[in-house]
Amino acid sequence: MLAISVLSLRKSPYMGFFLYIFIKKHIKKKESGGFMKYEIRGENLPVVICYLEEREKMITEQGAMAWMTPNMKMETNTNGIGKAFARTFSGESFFQNIYYPNRGDGMIAFTSSFPGTILAFEIEEGVEIIAQKKAFLSATEGVRLSTVFNKRLGTGLFGGEGFIMQRLSGNGTAFVEIDGSVVEYDLGIGDSMIIDTGYLAAMSGSCQLKVETVPGVKNKFFGGEGFFNTVVTGPGHIWIQTMPAVKMAGALRPYITTGN
Repeated sequence: MLAISVLSLRKSPYMGFFLYIFIKKHIKKKESGGFMKYEIRGENLPVVICYLEEREKMITEQGAMAWMTPNMKMETNTNGIGKAFARTFSGESFFQNIYYPNRGDGMIAFTSSFPGTILAFEIEEGVEIIAQKKAFLSATEGVRLSTVFNKRLGTGLFGGEGFIMQRLSGNGTAFVEIDGSVVEYDLGIGDSMIIDTGYLAAMSGSCQLKVETVPGVKNKFFGGEGFFNTVVTGPGHIWIQTMPAVKMAGALRPYITTGN
């Protein structure tokens, strides 16, 4: 696309202006701690390998780093006591690690803590992601991680997503852990999706979340799907995980011997 635009400069003087705006926009994103080079490998046991340029920084939770080049340095801090306490409510650690290359470019790899998928989100001003607890894996320095408290009591008690979720905002690249595989849907204005407890992994910040009871007494007690479902309403995008950790734990529980 860029090559075609360059070749078209001779035919149209306006192409030079649009090409300048395109390049300036993307360079600005890069200089502000924005999008970065990375690759995601593996299938059910994924790893994200990040290639950092000098002065680029990555923020991550404790224990996520798997391997890195020798010139990568680590600093541990709370990023503010108030923010640290808020992170503990959303299932993250009190301290965060910051990684950056000391001289020249560097490489660092982060692995998931559960069999599943690693998703990359390009966060920009006005484009926010709301994710489940403990979903955050790592992000560039420009991404802000904050806590979201569900306003509706029923959503927190019965929706399976809990009172507390994670908000990713700011500017940069963020990586999120998903349990199992992921299925995505675009929801238009007023469009809704009914999701069973615990299967909602992430959604656009523009989506609305609420809880509805399963209709019918027999359905509630004998249907095996529980009493409540999570309902997400657009506009926005949703990411659904196919094997929540709590579901896998429940499936394995009958086969685990306690030694009694």
